[in-house]
Amino acid sequence: MPLNRAQKEAVVAEVADVASKAFSAVAAEYRGLTVEHLTDLRVKARESNVYLRVVKNTLARRAVEGTDFACMDEGFKGPLILAFSMEDPGSAARVIKDFAKDHEALKPSMVSIGGRLLPASELETLAKMPTYDQAISLLMAVMKAPAEKLTRTLNEVPGKLVRTVAAIREAKEAA
Repeated sequence: MPLNRAQKEAVVAEVADVASKAFSAVAAEYRGLTVEHLTDLRVKARESNVYLRVVKNTLARRAVEGTDFACMDEGFKGPLILAFSMEDPGSAARVIKDFAKDHEALKPSMVSIGGRLLPASELETLAKMPTYDQAISLLMAVMKAPAEKLTRTLNEVPGKLVRTVAAIREAKEAA
């Protein structure tokens, strides 16, 4: 059943709202996937806080106008499913990559992050980006390293003194 004008405007407004808040987007061709496969993909996307939507290409073009994903405009061809990362930049790429491993019919066609359109081959790179929690832990480890080194260095001075005194004592006892 075709959408009427009000429904189309609602779809465009919803996707535009999500696109304005998203960190990255992945478009993939889903031709050949069954309804069960798409349902499975939607469940995995929901678990990862990824917005997933099949949108007509003309509506998708209108929805991404004025957002960081306007660069994807020219690539909207064929049956595409759009995945927007809402939590961290790599989540949509991870969901699509993992699902495409098991289902060859899902073919990533575009990747966009920070207003740049990347080739589909960059999906793997985007998927390897750390999550928010991983990035915070890496940052904390980098910030903590100088203090740990200083503490070890300061602790080494008395330790070396104790070892030197013990060595002198052992030398005197042996003599």
